[in-house]
Amino acid sequence: MISREYAFSLNGSSLAPGERLLEIADIALRFGGIQALDGVGFAVAQREIHSIIGPNGAGKSSLLNCVSGLYRPQQGRITLHRRGGSAELVGRKPHEIARLGVARSFQNVELFRHLTVLDNLMLGRHTRMSLSLLPALVWFGPARRQEIAHRALVEEVIDLLALQPVRHKPVSTLAYGLAKRVELGRALCLQPAILLLDEPMAGMNAEEKEDMARYILDVNELAGLTVVLIEHDMDVVMDISHRITVLDFGKLIAAGTPDEVRTDPRVIEAYLGKDAA
Repeated sequence: MISREYAFSLNGSSLAPGERLLEIADIALRFGGIQALDGVGFAVAQREIHSIIGPNGAGKSSLLNCVSGLYRPQQGRITLHRRGGSAELVGRKPHEIARLGVARSFQNVELFRHLTVLDNLMLGRHTRMSLSLLPALVWFGPARRQEIAHRALVEEVIDLLALQPVRHKPVSTLAYGLAKRVELGRALCLQPAILLLDEPMAGMNAEEKEDMARYILDVNELAGLTVVLIEHDMDVVMDISHRITVLDFGKLIAAGTPDEVRTDPRVIEAYLGKDAA
């Protein structure tokens, strides 16, 4: 485990704990006649693990896609607050939102399988690289100094996620759980203000889930990063979340602490059916 001082450089936000970092207001998303999201709104505080849960088809991934710019909602606002000002995310392209400090992982592993773990992690720094083509090709002077600086942060991520033994292995040779950890690492290498994780434990066995939960806690506690998490394993969600938002058929039906959400009749009905509730 690495020290708090060392890991804190991974945090791309300068807000104080508890301040509003992300605000989602009245988001509506439609695909033809399908209403994927209907007036969803909530806020995420700095240094919080905020989980979004709900049955399949509730609109969870669609919401993350709106935040990261892959989808453009027909209604509503998504605002990222920073110490130097706020930025409206709706209408921006994904790479612009990434530069503002929004990083994410996907349900399915989206890595460059023919590249090594180290190369994939270095690609996570691309939005922070500022050299033009010619200096980059020459790789002397500013280009060399910049790569050394970027490599130092990547090494920090390798230490945090215990990826040293596989750093030079092609991603295609890794076990599924390790590949998911590399994808988490690539998102961290962006040095984000907020980290969006879409089912980071999907398809994992119990041991792999335990490891991933521990790394998410380390990212939050040691690096001070705000995490928005979609996850179906309710035991994990209840154990690691500070707040939980519940969606069902594109609508927000409940929000609160794990204790508040687990006893909410609307949540019980959404998961177990009216008779069970």
